Amino acid sequence: MVLSDPDPTTVPLDDLAAIVLCAEGEAGVLFDRQERRAHKQPLEATAPRPWVTPAARAPTARCAGHCIRDARYSDREIHENSIPVYDRQDTGFGPIGYVRYYKDPEGSMVGHPTKDYMIIELVPQVTLSSQGPHLKQTGELKVPDGHISPNALNPALDNERLLGADWFNNNELVVSGQLGVWYGRITNATNGIYQSHASHKMGDSGGPAVWHAPGSAYPSDANGFQAAGPWAGITKAIVLGLPPYTYTSSANILADLRTRDAADPGDVYGAGFEVTANP
Repeated sequence: MVLSDPDPTTVPLDDLAAIVLCAEGEAGVLFDRQERRAHKQPLEATAPRPWVTPAARAPTARCAGHCIRDARYSDREIHENSIPVYDRQDTGFGPIGYVRYYKDPEGSMVGHPTKDYMIIELVPQVTLSSQGPHLKQTGELKVPDGHISPNALNPALDNERLLGADWFNNNELVVSGQLGVWYGRITNATNGIYQSHASHKMGDSGGPAVWHAPGSAYPSDANGFQAAGPWAGITKAIVLGLPPYTYTSSANILADLRTRDAADPGDVYGAGFEVTANP
């Protein structure tokens, strides 16, 4: 009865307390996910919280989904601040964000086969930048004629299509991690998972990979091992194979976000993701 009132600002304080309790505390206590979606407008008017309109709030970041294994939180939008994320080089800063979604690996030891990613909502104190220590991300990779991600809707967008890995393709990834800055050719792109000679090690999962645009400079001692290119994916895992280094494509992540958002409009963290243009 409270939530159906056309003007939530007229709700008596005793009744309003129920809404505030839900919004300020554990959202699942009073309202399940379906009820939250059905009553977004009055909830937003009475107690606007980060989870009311996920697509339109704080900036988000991406990481690998297999970094967390807890069935209580997987495969759903995590509205509560239960899983803080820290900068391992500056833990004193406090949480830089909170995990809002991650895909259960479904038995795989190296993450879900096509959807191994998580969404992190960043706190307001974090300043976005397209420039990392060595890699600058210049937007999202778009491959108009590429194969379609298995996670994509029909029709697929250009940023939901994959780089080629055939013999006549020379697509390369550039990555930065604990081993330094590496680049290497993509040898396989099955199911939107890139296999590449660009190396990494355990602990690098979720780090960005950019596409090396033909003709652009390779990272080297002469340029301080800097590289720039469109975001192409994130570090996934080391597997049995040659080369053993795998990456979840940006196409798979963006396609799955759009697919989930289409099924549940306005309640998907990270929907409509774009790489920041901030320097």
